[in-house]
Amino acid sequence: MLKIHHIRNATMVIETEKEVILIDPMLGAQGFMPSFTLFRHKYKKNPTVALPHNAKSILEKITHCLITHQHPDHIDSSGVKFLIERNIPVTCSIKDEKAFKKRGLHVTQTLKYWEKQDFFDGTIEGIPAKHGYGFVSKIMGNVIGYFIQLPNQKTIYLSSDTVYTDSVDKVLKIYKPDISILACGTAQFDVFKQLIMNTEDILKFVKNSSGKVIANHMESINHCPLSRKELKKILIENNLTNKVFIPEDGEVIEITSI
Repeated sequence: MLKIHHIRNATMVIETEKEVILIDPMLGAQGFMPSFTLFRHKYKKNPTVALPHNAKSILEKITHCLITHQHPDHIDSSGVKFLIERNIPVTCSIKDEKAFKKRGLHVTQTLKYWEKQDFFDGTIEGIPAKHGYGFVSKIMGNVIGYFIQLPNQKTIYLSSDTVYTDSVDKVLKIYKPDISILACGTAQFDVFKQLIMNTEDILKFVKNSSGKVIANHMESINHCPLSRKELKKILIENNLTNKVFIPEDGEVIEITSI
């Protein structure tokens, strides 16, 4: 049995019989970061919601951590402290290795784009991600996604903060992941284009997915306007609800092993 615990925003936990893998730990208290927008979306300090009540119990079991990029809504100061105190091994992009080690993280594995390496008893591959449409992607810096294959488990594509690209298309159509985790908040600053997929590309991603999609990165950061309710409405209108899980904070999705 594979369990995917949705904590908050992009923070999730993949739990197998052997390993408990934390993804993108934003673990700080509600409102400890400034608002990410002033006028495009309602001013509100981030995160806009607290950690769910069951977060502590699952975090106590963590054995490893995957980090997709350096932005504070994916790895905050509390997340850094948590990882350092427990000396949790970290997998990240080779482009982030130096910065994370400087912050005191125990980086044990780094990946390049399209590089496959051993990962526990299976494999992990770095997948390119593009954080935004147009010029803003240059400002947002590098991001990496992951394609994970663990023994007797369904394959997982962690797409991370990205727009729809040829690389995303390749993974969906050639790798055919059983489970894809997709950032669906349609994040946008006061200026520039959207930072992750717009609703048109979210629908394209879901339509091109042969497996199930887990939607995250919603209702926890103030520059992400697309709500769970609105996403569900869009999926209903396009007859795609059967392909997508939209977990609440603290919800656990159980997936039968192969």
